[in-house]
Amino acid sequence: MIELNERKLGILKAVVDDYIMYGLPIGSRTISKKHGIELSSATIRNEMSDLEELGFLEQPHTSAGRIPSQKAFRFYVDRLMHVAKLSPEEAEKIKSYFAEKMAEVNDVIEKTARVLSDTTHHISMVLRPQLKKSVIKRIQLVKLTEKKAILLLVTDSGLMSDTVIAVPEGITISHIEMLSNLLTDKLMGKTLDEAETDLRDCIRQNVCVDSEFISDIMKAIDTSVEPQGEKGIVLGGTQNIIGYQEYMSVEKAKNFLSVLETKDMLYDLMKKATSFEFSVTIGQENELQELYDMSVVTATYKVGGKTLGSFGVIGPTRMDYSRVFSILGHVGNSLSEILSSFLETNGD
Repeated sequence: MIELNERKLGILKAVVDDYIMYGLPIGSRTISKKHGIELSSATIRNEMSDLEELGFLEQPHTSAGRIPSQKAFRFYVDRLMHVAKLSPEEAEKIKSYFAEKMAEVNDVIEKTARVLSDTTHHISMVLRPQLKKSVIKRIQLVKLTEKKAILLLVTDSGLMSDTVIAVPEGITISHIEMLSNLLTDKLMGKTLDEAETDLRDCIRQNVCVDSEFISDIMKAIDTSVEPQGEKGIVLGGTQNIIGYQEYMSVEKAKNFLSVLETKDMLYDLMKKATSFEFSVTIGQENELQELYDMSVVTATYKVGGKTLGSFGVIGPTRMDYSRVFSILGHVGNSLSEILSSFLETNGD
């Protein structure tokens, strides 16, 4: 790891702070005047040249000023940044979003996406609860009509789901009741991970029904516990891309918008993010080429000590990381609190 002396650290932090604020190349005179660095402009210029040689600064076109490289932003986040403290008014505003009455968990998730995009002015992403590790508290299959049944599922986290399944010809109420009892016997008190392997064979051995219907039941259970792809993620503030100078190029903007529209790649990204309490990927650290000019900052939310999902933002590499970290901390606390309260109330 490269070690910088105090002088270079101070100058690098000043350049990054100003570039985050203004988005313009930073010159030595600006640093000298604004940041109280008691060095001559010539000395600061020399230090900036050294930082450029080390890969921390870049000189765009013929401008006399420098801008931070992606390497500089990574160094800034890891070593120089102090997480900002939100004002009491800002913190209260975030809480007020969650104070509004919400009917179900999906409302909470969608509200979170809106809170994040409104407060950070970036594109927000919220992964719907992933419950593979949650214990199944209740599972029931009920026939609705001749051609439809509903799968009801409740986990120990309090989350509930109901999924409608098509019933093939020849499946009777007796078959449905036998299947429902079997599901209860095999899944109650277990996580889906524990029960999934043996469940399919067990159904085949005990209930003589169409194999396609068994597959539909398995898919319904899997989808209930872990929404996949674009159904598993909520986005907010996609209109904020209009303000990103990084996407003034029509081609770049189109490529990025295609990622937002399909959502599948973002779902995979946010699924991986559940492994980290906080995560920051900057520019070309991102796996998706469409995000090479962007940064992704994520955090996880929990209920009862269990990680249920992740949430975060996509924004320019020059985003105000300090403020974004603080906002994610406040939103995460509010989200976990409201989900815990919501699930306790609705899970009884």
